[in-house]
Amino acid sequence: MVQEAIKKADVLIEALPYIRKFQGNIFVIKYGGSILGEERVRKGVLEDIAFLRYAGIKPIIVHGGGPNITERLKEHKVATKFVDGMRVTDEFTLKIVEEELDKLNGMIVEEIGSHGVKAKGFLKRDGLLKAAKKKTKVDLGLVGEVIDYDRQRLEGSLREHIPVICPMGVSSSGESYNINADEVAFFLAAKLQAEKLVLLTNVLGVMRDPRDPNSLIPTITATGVEELIKNKTIDEGMVPKVRAAAQSIESGVGKAHIVDCKIPHALLLEIFTDQGIGTEIIK
Repeated sequence: MVQEAIKKADVLIEALPYIRKFQGNIFVIKYGGSILGEERVRKGVLEDIAFLRYAGIKPIIVHGGGPNITERLKEHKVATKFVDGMRVTDEFTLKIVEEELDKLNGMIVEEIGSHGVKAKGFLKRDGLLKAAKKKTKVDLGLVGEVIDYDRQRLEGSLREHIPVICPMGVSSSGESYNINADEVAFFLAAKLQAEKLVLLTNVLGVMRDPRDPNSLIPTITATGVEELIKNKTIDEGMVPKVRAAAQSIESGVGKAHIVDCKIPHALLLEIFTDQGIGTEIIK
């Protein structure tokens, strides 16, 4: 019993310099839709994020909701079409996207609140994200990219709350757009000069061999990313994420982390321990 208690104390002491270093800093955390549906995982992740706030860090959550949206469209017998990982979005799809993202946003805000931490949801109708139609070779319909945001409102909210941001935006002419959540997280991390950009995923990180859990690459430099893409170490699905994370570091973000949030308290282990648990991308 005493040995176990000493181990716990050692963990706290190991975390202390990191808590001191990151106090007052902004962390932008992208929480993917596929891992929002697992209640046990979600509750653990949101508890970790509440802990960050108690430790004096300013987390911002950008969430997705892909699987929920696909499921709802199936109920309406609407086929989902993706081009380069982006959902082709017509008027009806956009309505479903908004409904599902609003529901998920409310659930995240409520669950964070259960830990005694204030959270504030930013939905499309709040107009936080300014968007324009995304220019692509294939027309994606009502898919946009974030071009600006209401800095004053977001920074004002950060003083009191954990902002929880839905990836939808409105153009200057009032057109609504569905935006890729990764892109929103990268954009905000760069604009806010965040200390950390954290991508919560369902994979351990960047692996030399996806079948070998011991082949995790703990650290990659932003300049080394292209080499790993070229030699196929970073596979298709991870390429745009890692590439954009590297670009955000070139734009002034401190570090990017890819973390498997199915591991209990993975977020805290990555941030507050010497070893870490996922892949970090550094300048």
